[in-house]
Amino acid sequence: MVKDQLWSLLGDLPLNPSLDAIKLSEVVHDGYLLETWSLDLNGEERVPAYFAKPLKGKGPFPLVLVNHSHGGMYDRGKTEMIDPSHYLQSPSYAKTLTDMGYVAACIDMWSFGERSGRKESELVKGMLWKGQVVWGMMLFDNMRFLDILLEREDVDPKRVATIGMSMGAMQSWWLAALDQRIKVIVDIGGQVDAETLMKNGRLDKHGFYSYVPGFLKYFSTFDVQKRISPRKRLTLVGDHDGNCPLEGVQLLDEKLKKVYDEAGVPENWKTVISGCGHLENSEMRWHWTNFLAEHL
Repeated sequence: MVKDQLWSLLGDLPLNPSLDAIKLSEVVHDGYLLETWSLDLNGEERVPAYFAKPLKGKGPFPLVLVNHSHGGMYDRGKTEMIDPSHYLQSPSYAKTLTDMGYVAACIDMWSFGERSGRKESELVKGMLWKGQVVWGMMLFDNMRFLDILLEREDVDPKRVATIGMSMGAMQSWWLAALDQRIKVIVDIGGQVDAETLMKNGRLDKHGFYSYVPGFLKYFSTFDVQKRISPRKRLTLVGDHDGNCPLEGVQLLDEKLKKVYDEAGVPENWKTVISGCGHLENSEMRWHWTNFLAEHL
């Protein structure tokens, strides 16, 4: 089956690993409650996580799963949720989302934040030797994280969104394509069509982490993204974003418009192209906050 083939390209994923969570701290931070957790998601190494929720109300609240970016800033990881990277708008994801009445959560991806210390290239090589794919392991961790989050009494399992910038944006649409529990998707600076990227000689614009062996032998980027329909998705890209060649952005937009039209929900798909580079500008912030307010 097609889904089985896509999963198989993501490498040897952990089989029946343990799943547990230990809360390390809980503090009021920037007007919201911030919890710090240590998670066992994959059976190989523990995963640090943040969970932010409004100070008022018991929920259950809508959940926004935040995926941090790359930017070569391996020491940051989940910190980006509470302290914006230089190419993101302020206030932070956590502050903005909790002020909107949502909860927000983010883990350190492999090699980032408290999981840093190994070079990305070293991680990729080691996993390849073991039959693993870094991108597959990142997606696996996020899905297991979602397993834990949706068991919380203060989380509404029927109202789940995901958002991210750059690497985090690609994580958003890949994750949604594989996990039907995610109902609303926002990706910023991550609408990357693989074939267009290769044709334009832009492969080195992205780290080794995102390359799935054999992917283009069986799939196109569109093949993955059309799985998200008919769920609600907003993609935000700068017209001068070298990481996301505009030709590919427009190609995907045209194809996905047809998919959503055929599904009878053209309003659930939206592309916004802003006059900027690889960053989130104020226009993008306005669009995604309004998109979440309308659809989540």
